Order: sequence, then structure tokens, then C-alpha cells
Amino acid sequence: MKFRPCIDIHNGRVKQIVGGSLQDVGDQAMENFVSEKDAEYYAKLYQKDGLTGGHVILLNPVGSSYYEATRQQAYKALGAYPGGLQVGGGITPENAKEFLEHGASHVIVTSYVFRDGKIHWEKLKKMADTVGKEHLVLDLSCRKKDGAYIVVTDRWQKFTETVLEEELLQKLSGYCDEYLIHAVDVEGKSSGIEEPVAALLGSWGRLPMTYAGGVSSFQDLEKLNRAGKGKVDVTIGSALDLFGGSLSYRRVLEEIEKLQSGC
Repeated sequence: MKFRPCIDIHNGRVKQIVGGSLQDVGDQAMENFVSEKDAEYYAKLYQKDGLTGGHVILLNPVGSSYYEATRQQAYKALGAYPGGLQVGGGITPENAKEFLEHGASHVIVTSYVFRDGKIHWEKLKKMADTVGKEHLVLDLSCRKKDGAYIVVTDRWQKFTETVLEEELLQKLSGYCDEYLIHAVDVEGKSSGIEEPVAALLGSWGRLPMTYAGGVSSFQDLEKLNRAGKGKVDVTIGSALDLFGGSLSYRRVLEEIEKLQSGC
């Protein structure tokens, strides 16, 4: 298990929000934390600590009046740590290359591929052909419905018809380099992890995967490492002291290093 840092950007500011609260109308969201520091600051911090594969997420849609400010913040982060960060949020074949050219190692995609509740395989192929499989991360963030974990899109508010399961992970693996999975029901709430999601990912375990959602204690890191069989990376947002939470960023790095060594 590795630690994957994050930089979430909304209305041109680095923030942590409650999962599922984001509204395109009025660019509103329930905020946990708004940073006084810019995205470049966090990128340089992660670079200094040798953390790779972190996620820069643009939380404003392309049509928003705040989108340009949010995009410029993302560019600053990517430029400060070229090759060290991934980027997601409104990614399409038309704009993906510009983010790669600004320093992103990968682009993260959800809504472009999932439309009207279904996977659009021709769009997935187009995206993979445009950026290369080695630069594509598929976001399979999910919410629980009728006992199953269902992939959600459009600010995590629309359920698709796609169930998160090993068969899906295997089928999509021919098009991407990694997966990012937010357990949306616990995202931004620091209420504990969704162990069944972590267990599913660890059971499959054939590509790099990052779990996000609910980590609120060092015990949660242990649970995630155990459930994911050491194969699932973790990102932490609102619970981290960098973003106003109680978990020490430095100690998180130390604890994960211990888990990696089996101590």
C-alpha cells in the first residue's frame, strides 16, 4: 500500500468537500476545508516527500465561470511537479493532451466514458487511443444501492447500470493503466472505510488501484491494508491535518511505511 496525495480544486481554491454535495448550479458545495495555500504549494510538498501518483481534481465543470481559475491552479500544481501527479475532472479527448503537456502523468476519466447509465466503449477506446493506455486512469467511484456498489458519475450523483465487480475491473483493464475508486457514501465524512470495496479491489489486484473515502484513523489504514491485501493504495483528504483534519500527514507516511515493511 502506498500513500497517494490529493489536491482538490473548487472555485479556484484548494478545498475538501463532502462527497456528493457538489452542485454545478451556483458552483456550490458543502465545504470541510478551504486552504489559504495554493495548489503549487501542495505539489511541491508532495514532490519533496517523494510521493508519486497523487490526484489533482478539478471540481468545476468546463462551463463554470470558475473553471479557468480552477484550471490555472491545476496547471500550477502539474508544472511544479511534472510527472508526479495525475489530473481529473471534465477530461475529454479534446482537452486531455493539454493536461499531459502541462506535466500530468495520467488523466483520470469517468463521465466521458459513462453516459446514460452505460459504458460507452467507443468513447473509452477513443480516450485510450488519444492519450495512450499508459496515461489513462479510470475512476470507478461508487455508491451502495440494493446491496451492490454501483459506479456513479456527474459529481457522484447519478447511478449508472454498472456494478463494481471483478469482471468489470478485468474487462476495463485493457484500456487503462490504473483505477481510482472513491467510496462516495463515506467520502469527506471521516467516518471509516468501506471495507467491502477495499476487499473487492484487493481480491482482483491486477492493476495499481487507489481507494478514497472515510479514512479517519490509523486503524483505518490497517483495515484497508488488510482488506486490500496490501495491493490497494490510499488517498486521504478531509481527515488529514494538511486539510484541517486530525490525522498527522507525517505520521500517516510513517504508518504506511511500517505497513509496507510488515512492522
